[in-house]
Amino acid sequence: MRWVFAALAVWGTIHPMSYFIAWFQANTWDIMAMVDAWHANDASSGLVWDLTVAAVALTVWVIYEAVQTRQWVRLVAIPATFGIGVSCGLPLYIFIRMTKARAAGG
Repeated sequence: MRWVFAALAVWGTIHPMSYFIAWFQANTWDIMAMVDAWHANDASSGLVWDLTVAAVALTVWVIYEAVQTRQWVRLVAIPATFGIGVSCGLPLYIFIRMTKARAAGG
C-alpha cells in the first residue's frame, strides 16, 4: 500500500506543476500574479483557503508526530506541501510514515 502513496505523491507533484508551469510560461513568472489569479473569484478563493487549511492541518500533524517519534525525516513533507502542494505533501507523508512503521516491524 505504501507504494500507492508514493505514486500519488509523484502524481501530486507532476500533474499540478504542469499547470503551474504552463500558466507561468503563458503569463509571467511573477508569483504574486499567480496568487492574484488564484483569487479571481469566490470559487477559486474558497479552494485556496480549503487547501491552505488542509496544509496547515497536515503541518501540525507532521510536526507533532516528528517530535513524538524523533523521526525527523518526516519533516520533509512540510516543504513538499508548501512548495508543491497538499497533493504531494500528504501522500508523501503517509508513504514516509508507512515506510518507517514497516521498518520498525509495525
